[in-house]
Amino acid sequence: MSHAVSRLRAERLARSTRPFIARGSRAPRCSDCRVIESYCLCAWKPTVPARSAVCLLMYDTEPLKPTNTGWLIADVVKDTEAFGWSRIDVDEKLPALLNDPQWQPYIVFPGEFVAPERVVTEVRVADGKRPLFILLDATWPEARKMFRKSPYLNHLPVLSLQPEQMSRYRLRRSKRDDHFCTAEVAALCLELAEDQQAAAVLDAYLDVFSAHYLGAKFQLPIDPDDAAHTHLKAFL
Repeated sequence: MSHAVSRLRAERLARSTRPFIARGSRAPRCSDCRVIESYCLCAWKPTVPARSAVCLLMYDTEPLKPTNTGWLIADVVKDTEAFGWSRIDVDEKLPALLNDPQWQPYIVFPGEFVAPERVVTEVRVADGKRPLFILLDATWPEARKMFRKSPYLNHLPVLSLQPEQMSRYRLRRSKRDDHFCTAEVAALCLELAEDQQAAAVLDAYLDVFSAHYLGAKFQLPIDPDDAAHTHLKAFL
């Protein structure tokens, strides 16, 4: 498997001065899906078209974490780019991507923290452009820091999501049910951009990933005929 997040992970590992030790990592993990081998997710990787694209700005060790869901986005959305975030050392490919005329970029962030004139709640593109969703892949405190200290994002419209449902993500703890994991945010963006099929597949893929990951953690059986697995079967 080779996509933007896997390449970023390899680059981050190459720079590490000491090995990254994930919780519960004593059991061998699949090098592709990052799940314990006996619960491997690779056979469930879906293929689905999407007009939208995603740009992940990933905070430091995010690409290394087995629970990171940016990886799932790159599995589903073919046009996904991923960059390690730095306040001062910005990859030259990032501003080039943001200024590429084929894209209409949106930085996805809560509107309550942004000047009102920058905030939008709908995805509108013109002149044949395609939506490019910039997601800050980090914890909430890290994401706020990234937003404040990334001046190359200051000219972009801010897409503020207003989801009605609570987060379904169960692999990391959050004090608030309205804090969504990165894959959930991406699915909501895809839905706003009328990429409904890709949004539904990404949601199902997240549920399958969570089931396999927690199944491995607690030695639980996997039901390949549950709703999420069944939804993915048409896209394998």
